[in-house]
Amino acid sequence: AARLAGLPLSLHAVRRLAAAARPLPVPWPAEAREQLLTLLGAGEATVQVWEALEAEGLITRLLPDWERVRCRPQRNAVHRWTVDRHLVETAVRASGLTRRVGRPDLLLMAALLHDIGKGWPGDHSEAGEVIARDVATRIGFNPADVETLALLVRHHLLLIETATRRDLDDPVTVKGVADVVRDNGTLELLHALTEADALATGPAAWSNWRASLLADLVKRVAELLAGGEVPEPATAEPTAEEERLAVEAARTGGPVLALHAHAEPDPEGGDENTPEGLGVELLLAVPDRPGLLAQAAGVLALHRLTVRAADLRSVDPIGEGPVTLLSWRVAAEYGALPEAARLRADLGRAFDGSLDIEARLAEREAAYPRRRTLAAPPPRVTVAAGSSQVATVIEIRAQDAPGLLHRIGYALAATGVNVRSARISTLGANAVDAFYVVGADGAPLGEVRAAEVAREVERALR
Repeated sequence: AARLAGLPLSLHAVRRLAAAARPLPVPWPAEAREQLLTLLGAGEATVQVWEALEAEGLITRLLPDWERVRCRPQRNAVHRWTVDRHLVETAVRASGLTRRVGRPDLLLMAALLHDIGKGWPGDHSEAGEVIARDVATRIGFNPADVETLALLVRHHLLLIETATRRDLDDPVTVKGVADVVRDNGTLELLHALTEADALATGPAAWSNWRASLLADLVKRVAELLAGGEVPEPATAEPTAEEERLAVEAARTGGPVLALHAHAEPDPEGGDENTPEGLGVELLLAVPDRPGLLAQAAGVLALHRLTVRAADLRSVDPIGEGPVTLLSWRVAAEYGALPEAARLRADLGRAFDGSLDIEARLAEREAAYPRRRTLAAPPPRVTVAAGSSQVATVIEIRAQDAPGLLHRIGYALAATGVNVRSARISTLGANAVDAFYVVGADGAPLGEVRAAEVAREVERALR
């Protein structure tokens, strides 16, 4: 009644409920389950009612597992709410997405339970799967719905992690997601849950770029689940513009570049002309040379361009030696596009050795001293086995900092591997970057060699 009227729930009424309400039978009657879902689907009105019930212990009486997440702080500062409030906020966000799914009841319940495992040791997704299966059974969902809810909780990070850390053009990426979700109904639920979760986390967890990557992944998986075939790995042919740039670079010695500004669609309907919605397509062609990725990344950092994705490939347009094509997706840190002439000049100086990138980055850091903070955890470099058929995926987790991609590029080059593409993901103060690398023969690395590369890069970044 409070939810429908948009009025505060009386303290006297809540205390009366706490004193007189009898426990619900197990499984719950259908009416009780529907009333809970009605409350979860009320949008912003849910929060005030839920907090009033929780303050008098009624929520933990209905859902005993809630006690472990109640007022529990988050481990990652990117979250704006405690765990319990985040779960309610996710349900609030999910209530605005219910028209996009065939089973809004499952979406709302998955939103409420997706992080319920954070009160237990180990991986919260794995613990949450067990809890979600138990809670859903107790509330009275049928066995098929119980399994769907368990899957949604277990894999609630699957889409966003895949979209931001894996190459969507690699057939293994799409097939891996399709094998988990199994049908389009579950896929649409997981898509909506992912968006609601990110929006309820905080501004660092959701952006136009993440939304577009997520939508692209979901579209590809949906096509495969609808009966499409997994495409064979293929080498992308240069576009007409890339070929023109490569020919010019081969003839002049480069670098040759092109910049294209574009406004990314705002998933929340905001202004596409804001700095957050401004992106840059940067194409760079330069005769092949060692350390190319590191040098180029360093120059982009100096120009305050944040790299979101990078693809590298080698071509020989006029038969006089290979030219490397770098296709970057970057964002202007403060909304101002770089001047192409200055960017080209700095790239040329970086490649001929007359620009000391490390010194310039150090000067910039010294000019803007940061507050003293706790020491960051050390970087961690791992091999993501089975993530690609055409390359080895090296995943790097580190504290985000200006020039980090520059340092990573040099560390990878020192191991003798070649970078084919990269997926750059930053969440708050943490960078989680995936690099698709191959050996000198153009093939994926063997298991022993891949582990060796990971150790060397981790050592270099410490």
